[in-house]
Amino acid sequence: MLLIYRILINIILILSPLILVFRLFKKKEDLIRFKEKYSLFTKKKNKGNLIWFHGASVGELQSIVPLIEILEKDKKINQILLTSNTLSSSKIIKKLNLKKITHQFFPIDNYFLAKKFVDYWKPSSAFFIDSEVWPNMLTILNKKKIKTCLINGRITKKTFKRWKMLPNFSKQIFGKFDLSFSSSNQSKNYLNRLGVRKNKFIGNLKFSQSENEKTILDKKLRNFISSRKSWCASSTHFNEEKVCGLVHKELKKKYKNLLTIIIPRHIERTDSINEELKKLNLKTHLDEPKKKINKKTDIYIVNSYGKTKAFYSACKNVFLGGSVVQHGGQNPLEATRYGCNILHGPNIDNFREIYNFLKMSKISKIVRNQNEMTKILEGNLVKKTNAKKIQKKLSFIGEKILFQTYKEINLLIKNEI
Repeated sequence: MLLIYRILINIILILSPLILVFRLFKKKEDLIRFKEKYSLFTKKKNKGNLIWFHGASVGELQSIVPLIEILEKDKKINQILLTSNTLSSSKIIKKLNLKKITHQFFPIDNYFLAKKFVDYWKPSSAFFIDSEVWPNMLTILNKKKIKTCLINGRITKKTFKRWKMLPNFSKQIFGKFDLSFSSSNQSKNYLNRLGVRKNKFIGNLKFSQSENEKTILDKKLRNFISSRKSWCASSTHFNEEKVCGLVHKELKKKYKNLLTIIIPRHIERTDSINEELKKLNLKTHLDEPKKKINKKTDIYIVNSYGKTKAFYSACKNVFLGGSVVQHGGQNPLEATRYGCNILHGPNIDNFREIYNFLKMSKISKIVRNQNEMTKILEGNLVKKTNAKKIQKKLSFIGEKILFQTYKEINLLIKNEI
């Protein structure tokens, strides 16, 4: 099966120039740095010990920032390589004020490109985040006897069923991990059955919090938001913005000074979202600091990355997108840390255990359609949050998970596992 995989990935490699041109046109690739995906590096390896973390995109890398902040202080580590697949994640990493970090895009998982990558960076240990499993890269790391760990490992039921169709291949690939830390008991069970040899459940790293979190929001904008009845729709996907626009129109019948803030998951969709909302006769404003905000603005659209937390700090009612559509939901913990009431759709398989925790704490509610969202928001807009209580609880859980994960990872880095 590995041979078939390599044939398929080579076909993708041949077609990749066309794919990249399309993605460049869609502004989903860096015009200069896309060559990193062909193992043509734009940064240099420093002398000394290098450890490597790879996550697909923004969410995966943000989940390990608290861990990276601790490792940054370790004098035995000279460089921390972070790789990801998306342009948005590279922009988020750029804002981290950590000296040892070097970011590169993950190469196409062709055997020779992966080998070139490993030979150049020579990591002493490698950590794959969430559900990042790349057969050729794992094979090379295994051959070179580089310790490899799946951190915050997450396997959905759907993904598990796909891997189980190839039982021998799954055991061959998942067996190459020296260690795995599952993000949930369900994922732990799935990973064990897929062939991971040493697997532990400490807790979901997404409960932990960065010690350098900044929530800077322009004073005029913060005052504008506080002067209105406001709610936020975050990490929205296609068609969810229209639902939010219709909810806004309905709520505005009662709350004349209502403001809806929309933070799309992919900001390259901003123009189409803007046009769609204008068709609903809603007055929109794009997040441009120097542009004066019209007092009659209905929808404030955030069209840049890295500002989500700042808006959570100013707005206490949040709908988490990717949950009405068939996407699996988005991580609600970030908004919860700022004392927000959480709304979400029924499709939350990616974060089911976290949402169950929030439901038991009575700070999240499910909305199955536009009418339910309108009704719950109508009550939430005049409801107080139990912010301090839940923030304290999350902080305790996060710190415990972070400390235990660091302790285990440190053993791997020291080659004691």
